[in-house]
Parts: sequence; structure tokens; C-alpha cells
Amino acid sequence: MALLDGFRLDGRVALVTGAGRGLGQALAVGLAEAGADVTILDVISLDETRDQITQLGRRCHTINHDLLKTGPGPAAQIVGECTSELGRLDILVNNAGIIRRAPALEFGEEDWEDVVTINLNSLWYLSQAAARRFIEQGRGGKIINLASVLSFSGGIVVPSYAATKGAVANLTRALANEWAPLGINVNAIAPSYFSTSMTSALREDAERAEPLLARIPAGRWGEPEDLKGAVVFLASDAASYVHGATIPVDGGWLAR
Repeated sequence: MALLDGFRLDGRVALVTGAGRGLGQALAVGLAEAGADVTILDVISLDETRDQITQLGRRCHTINHDLLKTGPGPAAQIVGECTSELGRLDILVNNAGIIRRAPALEFGEEDWEDVVTINLNSLWYLSQAAARRFIEQGRGGKIINLASVLSFSGGIVVPSYAATKGAVANLTRALANEWAPLGINVNAIAPSYFSTSMTSALREDAERAEPLLARIPAGRWGEPEDLKGAVVFLASDAASYVHGATIPVDGGWLAR
């Protein structure tokens, strides 16, 4: 097999959560550009993402679901719907995530519980359901989690987000330890500060934005398209011996 053929995803099926906009949309479209058919999931409209995928000649199935309603039952139903509609499942991208900002002394119960439910609990249950399906299919599979540069540091006024993203990186390693012998690759991508709705308030606050931007060696905010290469690599046969890694896509943030 030629080297570049190892990056192709023709005939594969991916499931991407939080795919209605921003990073998730770019991840889903990037997988389709590499040849995958894609199930996309979000609580918001998926029309724009679906149109971009189908214009590439790939099949796309949409699932509107609120991941605050998570658990083993809903996760199994999501994986089952994906496979019944597109025939199989080979790649799971756990992208869905939210952030709430407040000082730790004032941080509310709902802001803690909602972030933990979406950023960590839904990732866990979907990973478990996907891994069970991979084993049933007998072909292995790929799980790609969205960590963060805050998987490596504590951040400021985002305690639930920092806690969950630290947990995502360590859960990625824990699952890789167990599932690598089963032919399942579990890895993560750690973005820094990207131009998305999640960071809009931060980027519009000059007092916060200027020092953040000054720390990024690349000298710019990340764009969602900057993640396409990493997700295609981790989803492909080219990454068959990559297990338990958290790959920064951060403009050099962690190198400073």
C-alpha cells in the first residue's frame, strides 16, 4: 500500500458529535473529504454540515440529540442508529463540549454538572458503546477524543471545563491501555484557542485576548480547518500504531 493510501478513509463510517458548527463541523467535513461517510450529531441544526458532506459525494446521516440526556441507553441507541443507517461504524469522534465561566467560589451546581455531563460522561458512554460495536464487527476501530490545552494546565475561572478536559486526556490513556489489544485505537486532539463561538467572548475581550494571542507562537487564533489533518491521521490506517496519544494542535501554545 502506498503511503498516502494509508490516510484514505474510503468505505469507512464515522460518527462525530457536536458537528453542527465550529470544530465539530470541520472535523466531520475533513473525514468526508478523506472518503468517509459520516453520521453527525448535535442539539442544533445540522443542515449546513450535512450539505457540505453530501456535496462531497459522501453519505450523511443526522441525529438531533441533547447530550445532557446521556447514559448507556442513549449511547447505545445513537451507535445503533448510525450503523443501521450507514451500515457500520469505524470511527467515533467525541467532539461535543461546552464551557461555563465563573470564579470557583461562585461556580454554580448546574454549571458544574452540565459541563461534566457533556464533556466527560457522554464521551465515556459513547466510547463504550462504540467499542462494543467495533468488537462485534470484528474490524477494530478508532476513537478520537477532543481534549484541550487545558488538559495540561488549570486555566482561569473554568473549573469544570479544566477538570473534564484533564479527565478526557487520562481516560484516553486508560482506554488505550485496555483496548489496543482489541484493535481499537483511542487517541485525543488538544486544540488551543480557536475562532469558534465558544471563545468569542474571550477573543472580544482585549484585556484577555491580547496576552493570549501574544503567547501563541503561530501568532493567530486557530481555525477549525486546522484540525482536519490531525483527525484524518488518527482515523486512518496511517495511525494504526498510535495509541493513547494526546496530540496538541495549538499553534505552539504548549511549547512556550
